[in-house]
Amino acid sequence: MQPIELIQSRTVVLASTNIDTDQIIPARFLTTTSREGLGAHLFADWRYDSAGQPRADFVLNTPAAAGCEILVAGRNIGCGSSREHAPWALMDFGFKTIISTQIADIFRGNSLKNGLLPIVVDESTHEYLLAHPGIALKISIVDRTLTLPDGRNISFALENFARFCLLNGTDELGYLLSQSAQIEHFEKAHQS
Repeated sequence: MQPIELIQSRTVVLASTNIDTDQIIPARFLTTTSREGLGAHLFADWRYDSAGQPRADFVLNTPAAAGCEILVAGRNIGCGSSREHAPWALMDFGFKTIISTQIADIFRGNSLKNGLLPIVVDESTHEYLLAHPGIALKISIVDRTLTLPDGRNISFALENFARFCLLNGTDELGYLLSQSAQIEHFEKAHQS
């Protein structure tokens, strides 16, 4: 994982509500333990027709979505099964953050553990973001703020350990491994 302090990008809006993890990455693509290539299957049942051709009317297939790192989703994204492949697919596609008014707990945890920033905003901010697709946002992990184009700063919750991991480009295992010397010292000092 790469350290992330600041995300500056345009948004893509997918206003659907109750987007479950099987819609994010259908179960038939869960045969891999690799993250690479999953972005091609992100929202596969929505992005492609029965012949496997991109649907021109699906937002991620439009030129406006190219290069966007922020997905604004409708209420309750990530519900359903607890597949880690969902944040992997979003990240492999190029997203660094997801914004909604409600993000399923297990999906939120999986996202943070893999370097994808889930942000929960209030209804008013969410309505503004949904109504203005493609706007440029600035997201500071250091300050835990989302800055709108008019300069308003919206604070978001981010627990300290998750913030530390994002800022340092590490995950839980990487953090534990970085503490190996202290762990060994503690174990030696407390042998019975």
